[in-house]
Amino acid sequence: MSDILNKIVAVKREEVAAGLAKKSLAAMRADAESRVLTRDFEGAMRTKIAAGHAAVIAEIKKASPSKGVLRADFIPADIAQSYAEHGAACLSVLTDKQFFQGGIDYLKQARASCDLPVLRKDFMIDPYQVYEARAIGADAILLIAACLNDAQMADLEAVARSLDMAVLVEVHDRAELDRALKLQTRLVGINNRNLRTFEVSLQTTLDMLPDVPADRLLVTESGILSAEDVKRMRNAHVHAFLVGEAFMRAPEPGEALAKIFA
Repeated sequence: MSDILNKIVAVKREEVAAGLAKKSLAAMRADAESRVLTRDFEGAMRTKIAAGHAAVIAEIKKASPSKGVLRADFIPADIAQSYAEHGAACLSVLTDKQFFQGGIDYLKQARASCDLPVLRKDFMIDPYQVYEARAIGADAILLIAACLNDAQMADLEAVARSLDMAVLVEVHDRAELDRALKLQTRLVGINNRNLRTFEVSLQTTLDMLPDVPADRLLVTESGILSAEDVKRMRNAHVHAFLVGEAFMRAPEPGEALAKIFA
């Protein structure tokens, strides 16, 4: 792991310990299991693609470690509504507080304001976080291969599946892809940002595309900033996108989505 990932994972361990001190794993699991009827995250994307559209996971993100604050005027409910009105398939909401200025309440507010399935975007390292994700209403979680070993990924996926949640597994290179393909999830995200250097190249997705089996739904993540970027990907038969920064920097996030994905 890179230095920044090591720092983030260390903070996540502290957060899990603090959470367990307030609410036991059994109690959090009970809260999660009391939530019924997840929204179909994968289905929402496949429906868009089947209709000939791009499937956009529109991200609600106030800040990032590499770019600082992306949006000062940050009202998650309004952003979620704007995304829904302009054709997003799903939402992704940052819940990490220390590094991304996100929060659990942001996810709750976003999900309550629309009917879209919602991904909890965080650094998941412990089952407690997965139960918490469902307890706050998330329909899907992100697993970052760079942060987890194979056993951890399998364990966290199993918890998510037991709660009827979707799992998006994120990779950046062929070795991580090989590991991700051992999981049951069909959702594979290729992060065009190198989490070690923070450099971004869309070629990352294009280079790895031939190695992604046809039964997986490939989601390209990071670096999609323009209609030309979208065209480049769709010409290569990549039809699912996770986009945050380009929307967050725009005066009206939903209108930016509609413009880039016109």
